[in-house]
Amino acid sequence: MYVCVCHGVTDHEIRRVAADGCRDLHELTMRTGCAGTCGSCRDTAAEILAEFRPLDLPLYSVAA
Repeated sequence: MYVCVCHGVTDHEIRRVAADGCRDLHELTMRTGCAGTCGSCRDTAAEILAEFRPLDLPLYSVAA
């Protein structure tokens, strides 16, 4: 689906850019133009990028 109509950026393109290392909205805008014009796609683009952020979970837990 098109996420950013202003620049013709799809959800697939956002996922591809995220898989290539893009981790924040500013970088996404620099790479694709997404969220750089009217901003109506900003929340959806941020949600898609959030799918690719590493989880900050411990590798193991220590029992007290």
